[in-house]
Amino acid sequence: MLNKKTIQDLLPLTGKRALVRVDFNVPLKNGAITDDTRIRAAVPTIQSLLQHGAAVVLMSHLGRPKGVDPALSLKPAADRLSELLGQPVQFASDCVGPEVEAQTQALKAGEVLLLENLRFHKEEEKNDPDFAKQLAALADVYINDAFGSAHRAHASTEAVAHFLPAAAGLLMEKEINFLGKVLSDPQHPLISILGGAKVSDKLPVIQNLLPLVDKLIIGGGMANTFLKAQGYEIGDSLVEDTMLEQARELLATAGDKILLPTDVVLADKFAADANTQEVAISQIKPGWLILDIGPHTRQHYADALKDAKMIVWNGPMGVFEMPKFAAGTNAVAHAVADADAITIIGGGDSVAAIEQAGVADRVTHISTGGGASLEFLEGKTLPGVAVLPDGDES
Repeated sequence: MLNKKTIQDLLPLTGKRALVRVDFNVPLKNGAITDDTRIRAAVPTIQSLLQHGAAVVLMSHLGRPKGVDPALSLKPAADRLSELLGQPVQFASDCVGPEVEAQTQALKAGEVLLLENLRFHKEEEKNDPDFAKQLAALADVYINDAFGSAHRAHASTEAVAHFLPAAAGLLMEKEINFLGKVLSDPQHPLISILGGAKVSDKLPVIQNLLPLVDKLIIGGGMANTFLKAQGYEIGDSLVEDTMLEQARELLATAGDKILLPTDVVLADKFAADANTQEVAISQIKPGWLILDIGPHTRQHYADALKDAKMIVWNGPMGVFEMPKFAAGTNAVAHAVADADAITIIGGGDSVAAIEQAGVADRVTHISTGGGASLEFLEGKTLPGVAVLPDGDES
C-alpha cells in the first residue's frame, strides 16, 4: 500500500495558509456548471483545513485553453463552492503575480480563495519550476487533493511540492487507499469489469490485472475485437484490427478468466431510433452494429458478480447514452450495487452509468480520476502521488 503524508501530518495549521490543488475541471454549458461532482468531492478536505484554523488557497485547471480564455474561467466554480460551503469564496483574477500575492496575504484564518485557471499560463503544463515557486510563495503548506490530475507532471501537481511541506488531501488519500487495495491487498474473488470503445486504451490495465483477478468481464466496443479475434462475424461494429493478435494472445494466456458476450444487441445504424435485434454471437449478420450486450450475457455477468468480494469497474457495456442500448450497462450497474463486495468505479462513463442506473449511493468508492485511475491500475507511477512525502509507518 502507498503510505503518504496527510493533512494530519501537517498540523497545527492555525494561522497558516494552505495551497490546495483541487480538480475543478468541471463540464460547463453557457457558463453554467452541468456536473459539480468534482467540486463536492473537494469539500471535506477544504472543511478539514478550515476547522484546523487554516486560510485556504485553492488552485485548479479547467479545460485546455490556449492562453487566457474567459469562457474557461473558474469563477463559476468559486460561486458553486461558496454555495456548498455556506460561506463566501473569494476569487482571484489570476493565479500568480503581485495582486494575487497581496490577496493571499490578506486572507484570514477560515477564509477561502480560488485562483484563476492555472492553464492560462503555459508554464503550468511545462512543470516550470519558476512558475511553481510563484505558486508556492502564496502559502505555507501544500496539499494535493486532485487525484484526477495526478498522472500529469505539471507545476501545480509536481514541481510545487518541492518548495513547500506537502501532503495528500482527504480525497487523494481515499483514492490511493481504495485503488491501492486492488493491486496490493485484493479481496478474492476479485472481478474486474472493463468496457468502453478500445482494447488499446485498456490493454496495459488488462495485462496488469489479469494475474490478480479471478474473472475479467469485458463489454463495450472493446469486446468486438475479442470476438473477431475468435473468428466471429461482427458486421460493421467498431473493431481494432491492429489489436487482434494481442487479443488472441490474451485469450490464450487467460484461460477461462476472461468472460466475453455470448449474445448481443444489434442495430442497423448508430442512432437512438435504430432497428434492433438480439442475437447469439454466432448469428451476427454483415452490415449490423453491436451496440450492447444481450440478455443472456447480462445474466451471466450478473451471476459472475454475485460472490465477488472486490469489484473494479471501468467502462460501459454498450452505447448506454441511448435508451435502446443501455440495458447491459444498467444490468451490470445493479449487479455491482447488489454485490456484497468492495466496489470501485473509475472513469467518467462508468460514473455516469452508475448515476443513470440510480445506484451511485450503493457503491463503495467512485473515483474522480478517469485517466489517473486507469494509469494507477496499469501499475504506473503517478507524478502527483510520487512527489508527496511518505508517511510514517504505523
